[in-house]
Amino acid sequence: MDLTTQLTNDLKTAMKAHDKTKLNVVRMIKSSLMNAKIKKESLQATLTREEELAVLSTELKQRQDSLAEFEKAGRDDLAAETKAEIAIVQTYLPAPLSDAELGEAVSAAIDETGATSMKDMGAVMKALMPKVKGRADGGKVNQLVKAALTK
Repeated sequence: MDLTTQLTNDLKTAMKAHDKTKLNVVRMIKSSLMNAKIKKESLQATLTREEELAVLSTELKQRQDSLAEFEKAGRDDLAAETKAEIAIVQTYLPAPLSDAELGEAVSAAIDETGATSMKDMGAVMKALMPKVKGRADGGKVNQLVKAALTK
């Protein structure tokens, strides 16, 4: 089932269950996907899986940033709501990579690009990020690549 169909079904389910949190999150995701289609020049255009993952990753990142700010400000009520939203967004993303899998992907990208020093970091990141998009945090990937290239 494609993402748009799944979101539409989940929207209907959330409406029937009167689940306002899920309803709002699904509506925001659908809106973000629609905006991505508009940027692609056509409402009839279909987004690739990578483009959908990019939209979902953006939605997740926004909520994670909000959560950090709410916790820093001591707003436990908003933090709890944001945690619930994060859990909903994560259901639409593929399973995250384990540390071992991510390490293997970093090693493979370094081998693939022939990287030997920090000068080659851009090439490694360029090769690696499309493979782990939506499944690993970019900051964590960046740290792992740096660590691997400085050995």
